[in-house]
Amino acid sequence: MVPASAYLVLSAVLFTMGVVGVLVRRNALIVFMSIELMLNSVNLAFIAFARQHLGIDGQVIVFFVLVVAAVEVVVGLALIVEIFRSRSTVDIDDVDLLRG
Repeated sequence: MVPASAYLVLSAVLFTMGVVGVLVRRNALIVFMSIELMLNSVNLAFIAFARQHLGIDGQVIVFFVLVVAAVEVVVGLALIVEIFRSRSTVDIDDVDLLRG
């Protein structure tokens, strides 16, 4: 049986990788995948805590996080595709649509 601390360490490593991906990379798709990695690492932590405390609360929260992640994928990918069609790039430094 794997201890809950191992899951939490794995979750922290995955979350750190996601944060580094968001801060370092300039490609919008890579940043998007890094955000998904951070959401999944949080889900892993919730499941580990739910398993340790024998509760269902963590699993319910994971369900809501999965719903939010699915909506984020739909809206985010639509925005990235539209930006790529109009600018022919997904580099976040080159996209300045909201600047006045």
